[in-house]
Amino acid sequence: MTQQDMAPNQRFFRRTEETLRHLEETGQLKKLQLIEGPMDATVQLRGHGEVGCFCSNNYLGLANHPEVVEAGIEGLRRYGAGTASVRFICGTFEPHEALESTIAEMLGVEAAYTFVSCWTATEALFPTLCEAGDLIISDALNHACIIDSIRLSGVIKKGVRRAIYQHSDLDDLRQKLQAAHQDPEVTGAIFVVTDGVFSMEGDIAHLRELRQLCNEFGALLTVDDSHGTGVMGKTGRGTHEHCGLAGNEVDLFTGTLGKALGGGAGGYIAGSRAAVDLIVQRGRPTLFSNALPVTVACSARKAIEILMREPQRVETLRSNVAYARQGIHRVGFEVLASPTAICPIIVGDTARAIAMSNRLLETGSFVIGFGYPVVPEGTARLRVQISAAHQTSHLDQLISSLEKLKAEEGS
Repeated sequence: MTQQDMAPNQRFFRRTEETLRHLEETGQLKKLQLIEGPMDATVQLRGHGEVGCFCSNNYLGLANHPEVVEAGIEGLRRYGAGTASVRFICGTFEPHEALESTIAEMLGVEAAYTFVSCWTATEALFPTLCEAGDLIISDALNHACIIDSIRLSGVIKKGVRRAIYQHSDLDDLRQKLQAAHQDPEVTGAIFVVTDGVFSMEGDIAHLRELRQLCNEFGALLTVDDSHGTGVMGKTGRGTHEHCGLAGNEVDLFTGTLGKALGGGAGGYIAGSRAAVDLIVQRGRPTLFSNALPVTVACSARKAIEILMREPQRVETLRSNVAYARQGIHRVGFEVLASPTAICPIIVGDTARAIAMSNRLLETGSFVIGFGYPVVPEGTARLRVQISAAHQTSHLDQLISSLEKLKAEEGS
């Protein structure tokens, strides 16, 4: 039977099976690892026992912090398991208000609004705020959620234009902004959007220079700081603090509660009161999707309180990152330079990255290999991630595992 002779449903199943078979045969098939306990510096991994965890976004070690856990338990006792509604009907609880006020205080902006994930928050952003004649200019290496939000805005609001500037290339962005001012179809607002910390590269956006360009051309600066909040800056407020900007010098933030801030789940949009109010009124992900679970809101607020009262956690993280980077270099691997907690080791081939990841796990270090489609073909990598929860002994274990891997590869 030829492909053409098959029923449509048969064509789908054959196509899917062929794709999965190809991934398996070429060593690119991802396999889910099951954790049988809390997220921490080490985890209990099914089939492997206790291993050092170097692939988590638990940057401040708050995912299993007793106060964060207890805040969630108390929220569960007091408010129950589910919101059972979207926000505008009957899904807004006291902890939502308290959390959003705390996020705004942390960032130094007028208002914030939460969602079940940062992906959902970002999906709400541009389709809600943009209109025909607006232009969104995006860094070439922005996260997939930003890319999808921009694409969706053009589907929902016909006439929203988009452009891409080369990664962190300020000259290219200037050219795009100059062209926008000469384009008769750009009749509305101009948004410049960037990650604060780029999750696959571990490098940071030049926010001060971006702010200057936005001021010069009358554009709005939007920053997704999911990997920067709690990590960057003297007190962990984020990449804007690291770059010497006040929170209100960024027009719009998106961010997550699922990484440094306790790791539960959830995301947010933060910025001007007017922008947040419009999201509340018109954002489809909040009008048609349930509110952030209250227990998560309680845990996340407690995590932010701990960050604000214990800035030394950020210093511990910074010290751990420096130690790990020195060790990675010492055993012969090159890691992309950055002050962030993300330490990518570029290996090229996806199958090789996965095989190296598997070997590291056998030696007691849980590090994930990333390949296509998460990163472009030919740029597969081991992404080592460091936490304030790691002790020197954990970092030494990682370095030892990498040293064994280097010796086995003979390169």
